[in-house]
Amino acid sequence: MFARFLKKAPKKTQTAAQVRVLFVCMGNICRSPVAEGVFRHMLEGVGLSEKIHVDSAGTHSYHIGAPPDTRSQATALHRGVDLRQLRARRVTEADFANFDYLLAMDRDNFEHLLELCQDSALRNRVRLFMDFAPHLPEREVPDPYYGGPSGFDRVMDLIEEAAQGLLLHIREEHRL
Repeated sequence: MFARFLKKAPKKTQTAAQVRVLFVCMGNICRSPVAEGVFRHMLEGVGLSEKIHVDSAGTHSYHIGAPPDTRSQATALHRGVDLRQLRARRVTEADFANFDYLLAMDRDNFEHLLELCQDSALRNRVRLFMDFAPHLPEREVPDPYYGGPSGFDRVMDLIEEAAQGLLLHIREEHRL
């Protein structure tokens, strides 16, 4: 599904990830693990999984060690993305130095990340994920946790669009 928009990268022998991406929401059980899974799936489809490292985390510690919400898993699996191996974790101070992109799903988590970042030189790594889908009116990925199934589908739609934009950005910016 994603490959129709993207060219396959040429095979290279280097295996160390050149770019590191962290997706962030509040609890790391709905939006950010879906973004991690979708982006990882997309990278595998274009042969860049060895060049771009992907992870997800939450700004709060509500669900540390828990798998993604079953509704997120079901929605993702319906679109070919398996999230069963993912486990929630909280953002750490080291993440700001270890990741090139810390992508918040909404403004609250964006602000929370900026507050957590002790090194002002690294704050430019924190961005809103939906900035990579400027053609859409939404600037945030809404939290579907308290809603019904349609909310999870909408989240998946937004994440798929922003992930395509992110991949195009990384390919241009990092020449991958």
